[in-house]
Amino acid sequence: MFFIDPTNGRQMVKNRVMTIADPNSSSAPDRSGVRAATGYAGDVTPEQAAEWVAAGDAVLVDVRSDAEREWVGFVPGAAPVAWKQWPGMLPNADFDASLRAAVPAGRKVVLLCRSGVRSIAAAKRATELGLEAYNILEGFEGDADEAGHRGRKGGWRLRGLPWQQK
Repeated sequence: MFFIDPTNGRQMVKNRVMTIADPNSSSAPDRSGVRAATGYAGDVTPEQAAEWVAAGDAVLVDVRSDAEREWVGFVPGAAPVAWKQWPGMLPNADFDASLRAAVPAGRKVVLLCRSGVRSIAAAKRATELGLEAYNILEGFEGDADEAGHRGRKGGWRLRGLPWQQK
């Protein structure tokens, strides 16, 4: 359930603040929280993606490399289907088959990467494969701050959503 905080215009979700419009984006979200996109179903906030997954409406696919998930952290229950693999960040030749295996027919897929860039490419490919695919804005770690560090400006982790680190 959402409501708008009248003091700051932010959308609130279960006591968490969710920014509903990126100041650098020309696309505002629709009533369902989806921001329009070209080539795939749209962009959603980490909170929206988490709600869809919790409700069983979507499958979360983490398209980061195995190394990123191992070293930086991962979302419990997410399907690990790398878009590119480290070292060299070469395209994953098994991406299509692995994605099809991870997403049951009729379910949405929400795609997560480090900062929300690779997941756009993966969402476009998923759409070409016939899936209803959404990019998760901000990714797992969010954008780099002024010092070049991630994890301080948005992202799944910063938003307090479930994650683990080995």
